[in-house]
Amino acid sequence: MILVTGATGNVGSELVRALAEAGAPVRAFSRSGATAELPEGAEGVSGDLNSAESVAAALTGVRAVFLMPGYQQARGSLAAMREAGVERVVMLSGGSVATGDMSNAVTRYMTEAESAVRESGLPWTFLRPYSFMSNTLEWAEDLRTGNNTVRAPFAGVPVATIDPYDIAAVAAVALTSSGHKGKAYALSGPEALLPADRARILGAALGRELHFVALSDEEARREMEARMPVAYVDAFFSFYVDGTLDESQVLPTVGDLTGRPPRTFAQ
Repeated sequence: MILVTGATGNVGSELVRALAEAGAPVRAFSRSGATAELPEGAEGVSGDLNSAESVAAALTGVRAVFLMPGYQQARGSLAAMREAGVERVVMLSGGSVATGDMSNAVTRYMTEAESAVRESGLPWTFLRPYSFMSNTLEWAEDLRTGNNTVRAPFAGVPVATIDPYDIAAVAAVALTSSGHKGKAYALSGPEALLPADRARILGAALGRELHFVALSDEEARREMEARMPVAYVDAFFSFYVDGTLDESQVLPTVGDLTGRPPRTFAQ
C-alpha cells in the first residue's frame, strides 16, 4: 500500500490518479478524506499532517509514503512511519534547498523538512521541482470575468516551470521502483518562459488575445504581502529580484526517470 499525503493538492491528486491507473494500491490521505473525489481503485482516508496520531492511523499495510513538507508534527509522523514498517518515503521539497541559504524562509522551511526525514532513519528520496505551471491559475478568476489583462511580478525572470503531472510521474517512479534511495531529484519543465510568454500561450489556448502587464517590484511586494507572510515575500524577492535562485535551466530529470519529456506549458 502507498500512502499519498496532500492527496487533493496539485501534485498529490495527480499522483493518486497515476498510481491508481497503474493498478498500484493507493490510500489518499487528506482532510476531506473519504468525501474527496478519487479515481477508481483509490482508497480515501481522513487525516491531518499536523497530527501524528491521524498519520499513524492511516499506516496499516503501508510500505511507501509520499510526504508533503514542513508540518509541525513531522518528526512524530516520521516515527510512526518507521514503527509501522514503512520502507520508502518520497518527499516533495524545493529547488532552493541546493542554495543552502538558511536566511531565506522558503529555503529554511524545505531544508528543515528534508533534515527531519534524513534523521528519521527512513529510506528517502527528495523531489526538488521548479515553480509549478499551475501557479498560473492565479490569473483564472480575472479571466473568467472576461478581463483580458493579466498581471504578474518578476516579469524579466525566465523560469522552466513544471506541470504537477510530471512531478507526480517522477514520484510514482520513485515510490514503485528501486534505485532512488538517498537521491534528491531537481525537476524542471521543458522550456524557460517569461510571464509574458505564459500569457501569450494561454491566450492562444483560450482563443483570446491576452494583454500582459508587468508589476513593478513595489506593486508586487504590496500585493504579495496582502496574501502571505512578509518573510516569504522577502524569500521570493531574494530568488527573483536578487537572483539567488536560477530556475531557467532545463533539466533532463523528468525524461530520464519517466522515459518521456515533460509536458510543455501549451500542453
